[in-house]
Parts: sequence; structure tokens; C-alpha cells
Amino acid sequence: MDESAVRHWLADALHVSRETLERIECYIALLTEESRHQNLIAQSTMDVIWERHIRDSAQLLTLADPDLRAGAWIDLGSGPGLPGLILALIGDMRMTLVEVRKKRVEFLHRAIDRLALGGRVTVEGRRLERVESATYDVITARAFTALPRLFALAHRFSNAHTQWLLPKGRRAQEELEEARRTWQGDFALVPSLTDNEAHIIVARNVKPRRRS
Repeated sequence: MDESAVRHWLADALHVSRETLERIECYIALLTEESRHQNLIAQSTMDVIWERHIRDSAQLLTLADPDLRAGAWIDLGSGPGLPGLILALIGDMRMTLVEVRKKRVEFLHRAIDRLALGGRVTVEGRRLERVESATYDVITARAFTALPRLFALAHRFSNAHTQWLLPKGRRAQEELEEARRTWQGDFALVPSLTDNEAHIIVARNVKPRRRS
């Protein structure tokens, strides 16, 4: 989709207002400017940013259970705020962004300030292993780490009702099969709207398998 088509999709699928679209434009301007100073997104995706990054992030909200959409979310390895900041712009959740790289943490703080998200979005600028344990309603992670390690690192932020929304690209099936060797839960593979060969892993009730 081009920019115009993504804008219409956001309005139709997620009821995104004109004001929110303007805030997304502001985020894109911030991202584009900062990308001149650090590698935030692949340069090859700059011309398709609305589809490759905005819609790719926003589609996760369409998969979230309605009763969890306004809950507490945590985005692991948030980078420049993808998908976490986009989700926070179009949703009502309380969002925690976890990012260890200093320059990206600084960018996230500036973006949160400019986008007036300080009341709902916080940044944990440290390794995930050092983030204090808490239970979240939804866990997201985009290109963070392989699924078995992701579950091992982040399981302490979940309970049986936590929903995991994990874009995993074209290796989603392979990663899920590997994770099932040591983890159990209710798993589904949902085709990505932005890549015909990619999937999103949607999971609940994730827990370690009992050793026999």
C-alpha cells in the first residue's frame, strides 16, 4: 500500500482520527531526521515507511483481544519505537518500551515528549534482564530475538491471560516449532498484512514444558 492507502486503512480498520494521523506524520518526520544520525530503520524502507513500518506495527492492534487493548503493554527491543510508539499513538494502552541502546533511548524520550505521550508511555533504558518483574496484559516484540530465547527472557512478565503479539517474519513457523520443544501454550500463526511470506505469532498461556 502507498501512503494514501495506509491512511485509509488506519481510518477504516482502527478508526484513527485525522489528529492521530498528524501525530503519526510528526513521528515519521522525527524518525526520518534521526535516521541521518543513527541507523534506526533500513534505508531501503524509507520510501515505503507507511506500509513497512506504520501499518506493519498498527496491525498488531487488530489482533489484540478487545478487553486487553487499554491495558498494560510492554514492547521488547523497541528500537525507534516500532511497534510500541505507533501502537501507543493509535491505542489507549499504557506502554512500556524496553531498549538498551543509549542513542535509541534518547530518541524515544524525545519522541515521547514531542508526541505528548508522557502520561502513558515509559522507557526502560536497560537490558531486559534488569527490568523489574511485573505482569503485562500484552507483550510485543518485533525482530527482538529468536522465539525460545524471547520466551525465556520475557516469561516473567506474563501470566496465563497475557497475550503475546510477535511479528516473526518468514521464519515464524520454524521458530515456533523450535520453541515448542521447551515451551507450551496456545499458539496461532497469523499472516502479516505487509508481507505475504511473513507471519505474526499470537500466543497465550505460555509456560515452560515439564520435563518428563
